[in-house]
Amino acid sequence: MMPALSPEEEVHSRAVAELIAERVRAAGGWLSFEQFMELALYAPGLGYYSAGSVKLGPGGDFATAPEISDLFSRCVARQCAPLLAGGGDILELGAGTGRMAAIILETLAGSGALPDRYAILEVSADLADRQRGRLQRLPAELRKRVVWLDRLPDRPIRGVILANEVLDALPFRRFRLHGGDVRELGVAVEGGVLLEREAAPDAELGNAAAALLGELPLPLPEGYASEVCLRADPWVAGVSECLEQGLMLLFDYGLPRAHYYHPQRTDGTFRCHFRQRVHDDPYINLGVQDITAWVDFTRVAQAAVACGLDVSGFCTQAAFLLATGVERLLAESAAGVQHARLAGQARRLLLPGEMGEAFKAMALTRRIDVALEGFALQDLRHSL
Repeated sequence: MMPALSPEEEVHSRAVAELIAERVRAAGGWLSFEQFMELALYAPGLGYYSAGSVKLGPGGDFATAPEISDLFSRCVARQCAPLLAGGGDILELGAGTGRMAAIILETLAGSGALPDRYAILEVSADLADRQRGRLQRLPAELRKRVVWLDRLPDRPIRGVILANEVLDALPFRRFRLHGGDVRELGVAVEGGVLLEREAAPDAELGNAAAALLGELPLPLPEGYASEVCLRADPWVAGVSECLEQGLMLLFDYGLPRAHYYHPQRTDGTFRCHFRQRVHDDPYINLGVQDITAWVDFTRVAQAAVACGLDVSGFCTQAAFLLATGVERLLAESAAGVQHARLAGQARRLLLPGEMGEAFKAMALTRRIDVALEGFALQDLRHSL
């Protein structure tokens, strides 16, 4: 059963619903799901990522790997270290509570591979405040390296770009197949209530869906519904312009295209997250719940190659963590309660039924000749 909204959340959610209903009417009675999601998540002062609700951790709506265990961030730091041996920067996109940044900086300090600068680009004002509070507790030598950006840097960096669970939050289009034709799923207002309704796709979605369906190994059944994130391509292109030399390291839940659009996955992958519950109704709890979809990593890889990046690694999160020494870190932990706690955290990060296989790691590189330790155990690039 879904937890009830607080009175404050009720007021906020109604305000978001009213804003979306106004936009629907202004657009002639229908908005694409992508436009709806943009408003629900990012409308200034109202959207989920623009307002002040707690998002991460036990009191929030979902837990990310850096919040589950510092083992994750320490392994990420180990992958970053060789790229920073001669100097360089780290740019983190969407830094959550700042916990990963803190642990990476502390770990790199211990290995003598501190970045010249640790830049954070964060779209959520309340998360940026939490990051400042967390990172303010670092030693001065580390704290002085951290800066916040309000846009992508004008000058390309040398070093590492990190994006953990960023791509899944990009607004996406939804579609359904009827008689071999593609219909776009969007939002209408009936009786003051937001409802899912179909419409003819525009040329952009129609062409993208036709290209997608044309390259799948198996036909999709009647009524098949899924999503396509057309914003992934410009996102990769924009971020790639920020990398002069180095590594772009992506972590997210997702699949290669042939697995993503499997005939048996008839309702797509999009989900909503509210107070640690996962459900599939995006039209409730507006502005106070997250909306996401899995990542089509084939699309990401294609976009990267088009930008002149090399796809230098693709593996499961479990394989990445094992390759970067998570077992050694666990073995070095103190015995007793501390070790048992870390072992439980490691299981959540590694096991197939938890995050180990659903989450993937992808390495996109430019002009480097450095062995990527995190991708030494498994190479899934052939599946892309």
